[in-house]
Amino acid sequence: MPVLPRTFPLATVTLEDAAQRQFRLLECTAAHFEGPQLFEADAGVVPGLGRPRTTARVEAVIADYFGTEDAAFVQGAGTGAIRAALGAALSPGDPLLIHRAPVYRTTAVTLRGLGVRTTEADFNDRTALQRALESGAFPWAYVQHSRQRLADSYDPGEVLAACRAAGVRTVVDDNYAVMRVPASGVELGADASCFSLFKLHGPEGVGVVVGARDLIEHIRADNYSGGGQVQGHQALDALRALTHVPVLWALQSRVGAEIAERLGAGEVPGVAEVRIANAQDRCLLVRLDRPVARELPAVAARHGAAPYPVGSNSRYEIAPLVYRMSSSSLDDAPGLADWTVRINPMRAGADLVIEILRRSLHDLKG
Repeated sequence: MPVLPRTFPLATVTLEDAAQRQFRLLECTAAHFEGPQLFEADAGVVPGLGRPRTTARVEAVIADYFGTEDAAFVQGAGTGAIRAALGAALSPGDPLLIHRAPVYRTTAVTLRGLGVRTTEADFNDRTALQRALESGAFPWAYVQHSRQRLADSYDPGEVLAACRAAGVRTVVDDNYAVMRVPASGVELGADASCFSLFKLHGPEGVGVVVGARDLIEHIRADNYSGGGQVQGHQALDALRALTHVPVLWALQSRVGAEIAERLGAGEVPGVAEVRIANAQDRCLLVRLDRPVARELPAVAARHGAAPYPVGSNSRYEIAPLVYRMSSSSLDDAPGLADWTVRINPMRAGADLVIEILRRSLHDLKG
């Protein structure tokens, strides 16, 4: 029987802090919108802007909120945002420093398509990271804020600070972390943060890059086609969603901690071990005392759980998620596949999640 490695979950914000973030987002909104404009949306490649006026206003709100020089909406959600930022920063054959860990599948496709030369360093090892940075071989580094390996322990802020001190610019994948952790990549000093607005209850397929003006201007120049623009109604939809996301995620983090404590105390027979982890999204890794992890999601779905994700905290996901571990996590720890599931409470309370798990494990005994 395998055991779960020790995990190092990223810090989260409290409910009170989340409420203050919500209020600050509305202050930024008021600074860039007149009241009626919040009910109006345009479309098209507006002369002089190259995108809808409404989209430009929402981009200004987001840049203001994150304290960055600029922001650009892109199509393709988080993957599209990462692709746009790396494409603006690098040319084929350019070197890129990355963490020594399984790369998220869609990011691997992006790196392959861009034709960059990646070199790995273990970001958990400060000496190894410093040695790579001091080589002078890398003008850019790519940092995933959420964990790539279950046992990853590096502090993203420390990694970014080391890069900055060495004169290495940084692009951060802030998917699954932004608006949940105390500070995003750009707030920690990165040149760009990339994330999906679909994962923040926004419309399908919309992502954003926030950060340095030179990078954002390059992204806009590359994305000059009218068909590639995020239209005004999509941008407004994303902004409306963002206003309640901080509070929702803070509540979800609190519920997850309660579930972990109760499962760890033995409340559900059949649970051998539990960890809070950022294995893509912040979730619970639940190791069972029998190898039934592959069967559990379908059984849990009969009791009201979601059997698979849509966007990992998208607007569609309200029921607790009971699902397999992520592909990148399994690449690193394949022996857990039969024994471990990940659980995200989504909008549910701890009581419902525990009851679904109890009933599902009881059914699998039959």
